[in-house]
Amino acid sequence: MRLSKMHIKTLREVPNEAEISSHILLLRTGMIRKLVSGVYGFMPLGWRSVRKIEDIVRQEMDATGAQEIHMSAVQPAELWQESGRWFAYGPELWRLKDRNGRDFCLGPTHEEIFTDLVRNDVSSYRQLPMNLYQIQTKYRDEARPRFGLMRSREFIMKDAYSFDKDYAGLDESYKAMYNAYDRIFTRCGLTFRPVEADTGAIGGSNSHEFTALAEVGESEIAYCESCSMAATVERAQCTDAPAQDDTAMLPLEEVHTPGTKTIEEVADFLGLDKKQTIKALLFVTYDEETGKENGYVAAFIRGDRELNMIKLINALGIPEHTIEFADEEKMSAATGCVGGFTGPCGLHDCKIVVDSELPGLKNLCAGACKEDHHLINVNYGRDYEGDIVTDLKVLQEGDPCPVCGAPVKHARGIEVGQVFKLGTKYSDSMGAMYVDEHQKEQPIVMGCYGIGVTRTLAAVVEQHHDDNGIIWPMSVAPYHVIITLVKPDDQVQAQAAEKIYEALQKARVEVLLDDRKERPGVKFKDADLLGIPVRITVGKLAGEGKVEYKLRRDAEKQEITIDEAIARAVEIVEREK
Repeated sequence: MRLSKMHIKTLREVPNEAEISSHILLLRTGMIRKLVSGVYGFMPLGWRSVRKIEDIVRQEMDATGAQEIHMSAVQPAELWQESGRWFAYGPELWRLKDRNGRDFCLGPTHEEIFTDLVRNDVSSYRQLPMNLYQIQTKYRDEARPRFGLMRSREFIMKDAYSFDKDYAGLDESYKAMYNAYDRIFTRCGLTFRPVEADTGAIGGSNSHEFTALAEVGESEIAYCESCSMAATVERAQCTDAPAQDDTAMLPLEEVHTPGTKTIEEVADFLGLDKKQTIKALLFVTYDEETGKENGYVAAFIRGDRELNMIKLINALGIPEHTIEFADEEKMSAATGCVGGFTGPCGLHDCKIVVDSELPGLKNLCAGACKEDHHLINVNYGRDYEGDIVTDLKVLQEGDPCPVCGAPVKHARGIEVGQVFKLGTKYSDSMGAMYVDEHQKEQPIVMGCYGIGVTRTLAAVVEQHHDDNGIIWPMSVAPYHVIITLVKPDDQVQAQAAEKIYEALQKARVEVLLDDRKERPGVKFKDADLLGIPVRITVGKLAGEGKVEYKLRRDAEKQEITIDEAIARAVEIVEREK
């Protein structure tokens, strides 16, 4: 392709809206174009890279025996109501009505559609296992779209769904998809880590998230270098402090603690370690269908810990969007809590959720549910009990690994894919059954597997760039080689550039020829910005049959013959694409 004929517009200045490198560079290179907040179009170069990622995904999915189909993004509400997700999915579900008032949504995912398809088409065990997938535009009405393609309202996703006779079959399907994802992200040039993850609104029993490591990523992971433990912080289990079984319970005592509303303040006032205190967090829940208040929740953890909201939500068995911090004055009138001085003793008419660590600890300090007062020597069982006792803690950096006890580390990353064991969640609710060898009806056992195609594009740029622009891996680069023609009006240079251009095209190398009548400095800056892996510069040495050869990822430039430049370009493209 000749750049003089290509629709391309690069930017010299950093767009005001862009905060992270991938967003900045994809806008500056003209690869994406913003329509409205969270909605982007793809220009020629950007779309070529999207298609490269899609091709890699298709090749690896097809290699597992999965079959590609394409379903509508417009989905009828009835199917989501069957599965129970019409209200449970929350405000991110983009709802709409047709002219007759019938409810639909723009699909953020397709579990219901694929389950409906298979329940109508599959009746016998002989038709299983099956894996169907699609690459399609998805929609989520994000409250705060940000970071360009990282969190947008419209995006391209590969979603696959496996259908098996039993859980042993699901294990095999899950393993096949897990391994395929490993190959896909490796081929895309990403540095990534598979980690255990929360199943969220998708549901199911088990999940792994594929996280591309990046400081700007919204996903935080905890991992151990001494064993194989790796999980999102949302999912990571914590090890409770050892139980103090040999410690005697002291008498409960109320103490005056004026103005000490925070854990830090009360610990300093009483001369206690924060580990000897109990932290209270107060919430109100709402009915997922009507939106009306459903009741209050008080969660209690050790004072030096952080509450893991996902663990609390899972313990309560409610959708994430149906809980928020409570208005303390309103909750006080209903439950007896007191803002800044709430403890587990004396609360009423609210659900008490206690972190699993607290029952084993003795003689702690907690709010007295009375202004300017705390209780000391608070003990579980004698002084209070929980309606739910479970792990509510965030696994923090330096905490002991729940598997081997070594200190854990944290890293940030970008979620580019996730795999789920759904089990019979959708089969049961939607009646997806098959007849087994004994002529008995059984629920189909399902898995689902997603890859954010456009998010993967952003993750590649986030990991592969420098101050001058993108540095594309060969496999997903929009073009493999760029020929920079310094002086298009110079006949010798033009002939040399055309020779290279034609030779590379014949060798099936994807090549750009920058034949624009621009200053050389502009061309060099654009070549670095666009990040094409190989640059061949045709300049003043053309008369000697030589060109400048340079890899975008390297600082070194070499002056070599035209034939050698062609041979080197063909060889590296074949090796790395």
